[in-house]
Amino acid sequence: MFEVAEVGNRISKAEFKEKVPALRIGLLQAQQALSKSDFPVLILISGVDGAGKGDTLNLLNEWMDPRYLRAFAFGAPSDEERERPEYWRFWRSLPPKGSIGLYVGSWYSDPIAQHVREEISEAELDCRLHRVKSFERTLVDDGALIIKFWLHLSRDDQKQRLKALEQSEETAWRVTEQDRKHLKLYDRFRSIAERALRETSTGEAPWIIVEGADARYRNLTVGQHILERINKRLALAEQKPNPSVDPSPHDPIVPRANTLLGSLDLGKSLTKKHYKAELDKYQARLGRLAREAHHRKLSSLLVFEGWDAAGKGGIIRRIVPAMDARSYQVIPIAAPTDEERAHHYLWRFWRHVPRAGNTVIYDRSWYGRVLVERVEGFANHDQWMRAFAEINDFEEQLTESDILLLKFWIHIDKDEQLARFEARRQVPWKQHKITEEDYRNREQWAAYEHAVVDMVERTSTEYAPWTLVEGNDKRHARITALRTFCDRLESALAKPK
Repeated sequence: MFEVAEVGNRISKAEFKEKVPALRIGLLQAQQALSKSDFPVLILISGVDGAGKGDTLNLLNEWMDPRYLRAFAFGAPSDEERERPEYWRFWRSLPPKGSIGLYVGSWYSDPIAQHVREEISEAELDCRLHRVKSFERTLVDDGALIIKFWLHLSRDDQKQRLKALEQSEETAWRVTEQDRKHLKLYDRFRSIAERALRETSTGEAPWIIVEGADARYRNLTVGQHILERINKRLALAEQKPNPSVDPSPHDPIVPRANTLLGSLDLGKSLTKKHYKAELDKYQARLGRLAREAHHRKLSSLLVFEGWDAAGKGGIIRRIVPAMDARSYQVIPIAAPTDEERAHHYLWRFWRHVPRAGNTVIYDRSWYGRVLVERVEGFANHDQWMRAFAEINDFEEQLTESDILLLKFWIHIDKDEQLARFEARRQVPWKQHKITEEDYRNREQWAAYEHAVVDMVERTSTEYAPWTLVEGNDKRHARITALRTFCDRLESALAKPK
């Protein structure tokens, strides 16, 4: 699905000067209205070399209010970016609600260029384009407006454009050796680009094809289309009710005779003597493995979920002493900040993806979307239902980048939780851990248990399985988590690179 601007058009200098003032005013007014809205705008400027992508970006920066606009020009990934999943740098650049992200070079650049250079196969290109569509679908489902322009030049126009740039000392630097190579591969580049555009032009995020030979026509067309799309979306937003509050937070709970949680043996325990010996053994083993992992640049990401007072913090405190404090980070997750609420819920978790050789430990995680946000009605039915697929895709990208991902659910029964709540009230340095909300949450135990079972069934995958830990005995839970981490880390280190 393409939206093709009129081909071969030219605009006179006089006509351009006549139309630009009204366009600029319209864009500024649209930005003001957008700044009070609950959705971001992503504008992609792509196309053939020499078609004016950079010039168009510069002009949009000049025409629009920089307070609500940030431009990004992605080139070859840095060392820091190469050590993380491919989409890490794109997630970090996403604009907050009410503002615009302007992109020259994007998630399309590498797949197209690599296939042109025959560095990836057609099958690999298809996989990369599928991920592109999934990424954009995730953003659109969360409310983002994506506007994509492809600036086109014929082979002759491209050749003339590059030649003109090379003849001026002020612009010659803009023509790279890669541009010259791409000119020789023009037909192949065009064929592959057309295929990519066909595959990724959707009803929600269509490609707009714009002739780039005439700069005035190109710039005016791009500006007018941006204004039209933003205003149309603003008008639509005014007509729609706010979907953020779900009047029916969770589905009716259908009792199940047998569940994964019900099959756990919560009577498992360790004596103090056995626990101390096992703790020393596994902490020493983890220390050796963690040092080797850091040396070999193997990253780990651990997720701890569980009931309130299940002992997640205690497990984490038994893991980190075995590791070098310079190579790990513990991320406790609470209610999102204003900055985090202005982005897709996964944004704050993408930000903390570890560098090669480091470890990140989450005390609660992105699973809040399908647990507390689901049960308490902070996410509506559509939001938490599609989160299962979004989370699986996120975790698949982590593991594809050779990040060792471990997910633990620490399970206790309702009586044990109450006993721990009361015990916390008696210890001064633990009293801050217990609140009236913790007691209130117990009233929704059945709803939370229903959500947990759904979560495990829908997100326990071959690349990121859940480890269910019996937690009524804290010593047993700590050793189980330590042993699991050691075993998984040892297995990962044993695999050939």
